[in-house]
Amino acid sequence: MVTPATQGSGTSLGRRLRGPQNRWVWFWVFVGPFAAGLALFTYVPLVWSVWLSFFDAHNTVTPTEFVGWDNYTEILGDPSFISSLTTFAVFSLFIVPATYALSLALALMVHRLRFAQAFFRSVFFLPTACSYVAAAIIWKLSIFNGVRYGLANTVLGWFDGSGIAWLSTTRPPWYWLVIVTARLWLQSGFYMVILLAGLQRIPPTLYEAAAVDGARPGWQVFRHITFPQLRATSVAVVLLLVVNAFQAFDEFYNLLSTASGYPPYARPPLVYLYYAALGQGQNLGLGSAGAVILALIIAVVTVMQARWFGLGRRED
Repeated sequence: MVTPATQGSGTSLGRRLRGPQNRWVWFWVFVGPFAAGLALFTYVPLVWSVWLSFFDAHNTVTPTEFVGWDNYTEILGDPSFISSLTTFAVFSLFIVPATYALSLALALMVHRLRFAQAFFRSVFFLPTACSYVAAAIIWKLSIFNGVRYGLANTVLGWFDGSGIAWLSTTRPPWYWLVIVTARLWLQSGFYMVILLAGLQRIPPTLYEAAAVDGARPGWQVFRHITFPQLRATSVAVVLLLVVNAFQAFDEFYNLLSTASGYPPYARPPLVYLYYAALGQGQNLGLGSAGAVILALIIAVVTVMQARWFGLGRRED
């Protein structure tokens, strides 16, 4: 039997669950669709990929034959997969420091401008909105064409240089120049904005105190004040750069693939997994195992970097 006391307690409980002014209700009205989409299109595929990696899944995503760790053993013993990790390491050695240095230089330059700062910030940030596929096609067909009509070979011709087949020459590996410059153009503006925000957070009083102490403007001020104050921002930028390097796919695939297929060199992990899961064999179990291994490598590298740089450590 419902008594006024129990009815009042139920109403009170409902009010507590809804929160003051029904804030919890409105919270789930706005956040619920995004949370459902995130779970449906991100977390469910992740869990399904881990589950799929323990099965023999040729041409199907609903396998029945359990193979245990066989997929992991096979992919770790595949020289092509190990080579793809080597490709990533080389790519990271090129792109991470180059992007950080260029982004920091652009941020310092824009930060020092006394006029039209918003204009130049927008100009350098604009390539970020460009598609990686479109940028790769521009680089491949217009700049590093490999024939005498390409921009790079045209410039070489002005200095009596012979044309270079940029994307097919492996000794020396000129294709790295094409891939790295395309990625630099695409992402430097984004990290410039992050570093620019870090520069704007540095208190001007530090520079005033340095001037009073006789510090010379330029390298001395940058070394002892600007760069140390950008430590937290720089750590975040480097972590993002390494993770994005792991996820490189579009520029590699669209620059190097031809009508006859993808060349055996410069295959990053995602290109290898693409051909393993969606290639001729369509071994989705093997591809899922590779994806799990790659995710674990990214997590381990990120945690190691964070601990090495002291991310989250309380500063004195």
